Amino acid sequence: MNYLVTVLADRIQAEEAYSALEKEGLPMDKVSIVGRGYKTAEEFGPIDPNEQAKNQAKLMGFWLVPFGFVAGLAFSLQTNLNTFAWAGEIGDHLIGGLLGAIGGLMGSIFIGGGTGLLFGSDDALPYRNRLNAGKYIIIVRGSEILTRQATSILRQFKPETIQGYAVDR
Repeated sequence: MNYLVTVLADRIQAEEAYSALEKEGLPMDKVSIVGRGYKTAEEFGPIDPNEQAKNQAKLMGFWLVPFGFVAGLAFSLQTNLNTFAWAGEIGDHLIGGLLGAIGGLMGSIFIGGGTGLLFGSDDALPYRNRLNAGKYIIIVRGSEILTRQATSILRQFKPETIQGYAVDR
C-alpha cells in the first residue's frame, strides 16, 4: 500500500485540493482529509513518518545483519588474510563474520531511514505538530499509479510538504 501525505496551509486550500482530486476521478474512498472539522489523527491512524522509518530500518536489519555475517565469514574464508591471528583460525573467521554483521547493521540504519530518526529532517517531523498548528493533511492511499496521479494534481496547490510512503502491511 502506498500513501501520499500532503500538508496544506488551511481548510480552504484542503477543500479545493480535495475537490480537484474528485474532479479528476480519483476514488474518493482512498482520499482523506485530516484536520479540524474532518478526521482526527486518532481516527485516521498513525501518520508519523518516524514510525515508518523505524519499521523500514528493522525490516532491513532483519535481512542485512545475517547477510553481512555470512558475507564477512565468506570473505574471511576466501582470502585467508589472518587479520586477527590472536583469535586462532576459527576465531579469525568468526570476527570477520561479526564485522560483516556490523556492516549490515550500519546499512540497515543508513539506507532503511534511520538517519532521519537519528539526525532529524523536515520529512521526519511528526505530522501531528502540523495539525496542532491548524494545518490540514490530505492522505491518498492506494497503488503507486494512483499516488503519482494524486501527486501531479496536488502539486498545483503548492503544499508545505508532499511525501510518499510505501507501507508493507
